[in-house]
Amino acid sequence: MASSKWLRPEVYPLFAAVGVAIGICGFQLVRNICINPEVRVSKETRAAGVLENFAEGEKYAEHAIRKFARNRSPEIMPAINSFFTDPSRS
Repeated sequence: MASSKWLRPEVYPLFAAVGVAIGICGFQLVRNICINPEVRVSKETRAAGVLENFAEGEKYAEHAIRKFARNRSPEIMPAINSFFTDPSRS
């Protein structure tokens, strides 16, 4: 009886949105713990102090998504935007 009160079909999109947000947060947490050069989990690497390893930091910052989006226009739908804003189409 109580489950039908809380699990209505109207709340499924909310569950999906919250699930996606938790997934993104979890992915970023795991990414930072595993490959961020400034995060040191083991005792041996923490004892090293501040490392100036710029190549590792550059590799972390310049990931594949950033390289993919670097030379693209910051538009969600560029074809539709150019259709409505290009004066030569009139």
